[in-house]
Amino acid sequence: MENLNEPLINQNDKILQKEGHAFPGKTYTEVVLGPSYDEAKLHLLDPMMAINKAQLIMLNEQGFVSRDEGKQIAEAIRSLDLHSIRTSHYTGEVEDLFFQVEGDLLQKAGDIAGNLHIARSRNDMCITMFRMTLRQKMQTTLTSVLSLKEQLLHFAKEHAEALMIGYTHTQQAQPTTMAHYIMAVVDSLNRDIQRFKMAYEHCNQSPMGAAAFTTSGFAINRERMMELLAFDGLVENSYDAIAGADYIAEAMAATQIAAISLGRFVQDLLLWSTQEFGVLTVADPYVQISSIMPQKRNPVSFEHIRSLLSSCVGNTQTVLTMLHNTPFGDIVDTEDDMQPYGWKSLDLLDKLCRLLGCVIGTVKVNKEKLRERAASSFATITELADTIVRTDALSFRKAHHIASIIVKNAMAQNITPHQISLDLVNETAVKVIGKPLVLDEAKLRQSLDADYFVRIRSLPGGPNPDEVKRMIADRMNQHTHQQSWLQNVKTKSENSLQKLDSILSDWCDC
Repeated sequence: MENLNEPLINQNDKILQKEGHAFPGKTYTEVVLGPSYDEAKLHLLDPMMAINKAQLIMLNEQGFVSRDEGKQIAEAIRSLDLHSIRTSHYTGEVEDLFFQVEGDLLQKAGDIAGNLHIARSRNDMCITMFRMTLRQKMQTTLTSVLSLKEQLLHFAKEHAEALMIGYTHTQQAQPTTMAHYIMAVVDSLNRDIQRFKMAYEHCNQSPMGAAAFTTSGFAINRERMMELLAFDGLVENSYDAIAGADYIAEAMAATQIAAISLGRFVQDLLLWSTQEFGVLTVADPYVQISSIMPQKRNPVSFEHIRSLLSSCVGNTQTVLTMLHNTPFGDIVDTEDDMQPYGWKSLDLLDKLCRLLGCVIGTVKVNKEKLRERAASSFATITELADTIVRTDALSFRKAHHIASIIVKNAMAQNITPHQISLDLVNETAVKVIGKPLVLDEAKLRQSLDADYFVRIRSLPGGPNPDEVKRMIADRMNQHTHQQSWLQNVKTKSENSLQKLDSILSDWCDC
């Protein structure tokens, strides 16, 4: 038991004996520096090396490093054993990955390698690494989001005439089609893609040249760094380049909205997979059996997707919470401790979109049960009210009142929709408006037909199969443009890295 009366100086000595008398302390290493190093060596090493290469090329072009000096530094950069760095463990000999790499370059090229840091700070360099890492992860995630969207479009095309009941407030509402429902999910996902594209545009701006936050007295070329690193523009204000963290907040907002929306969709899929609904049968690779109940086919893939989408939302919220109420400037809250949560959220969304695409692409839909359920329900009764408006020139509210009473009477008498007679309709009309309707038997039968209900709703965006097919074709075309955009940004990033290596290779081979 600790002696609370022991002099404070002795407590200090005890801590320092355990922690060490020099930087970094043992617990500080365990809690902060070690985990940060492990994340950096996996996610930030490649962008760090790209920045070093671009900085060297730009400094040579601006006359701050001669070609001979550049060749010496380039050879040192090319000779670094990146695999060893990626598999290394934090030793505490240096503060972080930046100083680890800088130390290795100084050892290989001599003091001249220190000129790589002309007009550069860890501030602008780190933010640039974060932006480059984030854009790469957004590219990967968008690839899977687009793949899921394509799978949903194919699924909708196969079910353009699959009649089903749509629900509002979890209650049977009106007939629609499976494709009409799925296209709503597609359009929601499309808005996610648009949000990601905007987030990508704002992320892909270069902070390089901002240095600590005031730029530099050296006449470097910020635009050249932007070009060499495949950025689309500059974060012009140098203070904003260091202080602004909305680039990751926007990406997290897009990720969060996508995960929430997909989670709502998956909740429906899971419900439809129950025996009571009997709508979906998940393929064998994505179900698990019970350890005790032989009859069980548990659609756990949907459960895991739903659960992990919530985890994805949690990671994005962590990023946004860590940003909240932080000073508008260079601060660690927006850097090493926070960034991994953003990467995890994007990595998770990428994987879940791929898995969901596989499950959707192999699921079986019981179209017959869906059609039977739609045909035998009172979900068509809106069209009866609409038809009364057309045939009898009543106000919709009056027609709605008549239709509502008809349903109540039919349910009380245990009558199905197809058993509703013209006599029952007219008896109700006489009670409400004092006379029978002009509506005839043919119109009555038509108004209670689920297929007719869907067919007549051919306004833009409606469930009419031809209108749904038009939307599918339009979204397919849109999808092609989105894929083209993504391929272009991927190619731009990849080509820039290849160009850096090509330039330095030419130097070293001379």
